[in-house]
Amino acid sequence: MARKSIIARQAKRERMVAKYAEKRRALKEAGDYQSLALLPRNSSPVRLKNRCKMTGRGRGYLRRFGISRIKFREMALQGKIPGVKKTSW
Repeated sequence: MARKSIIARQAKRERMVAKYAEKRRALKEAGDYQSLALLPRNSSPVRLKNRCKMTGRGRGYLRRFGISRIKFREMALQGKIPGVKKTSW
């Protein structure tokens, strides 16, 4: 599991991106890059990282499910993910 501070930092960035999204869009349309540069750095969506919603793990993230490969495997074997089952051939 990721450290609590990293998970909190990611949540803070997500809030800032949502807060400044409209202002950022308006400044980009106007072409005002001077004012755009004055916005907080964490308000940029580029700074967001895909993290597991359950553990905060940054690597092995499965975009379709929003969780890491490890949690995905655990949940799939327990039958908690609909439509997913273990196969062999």
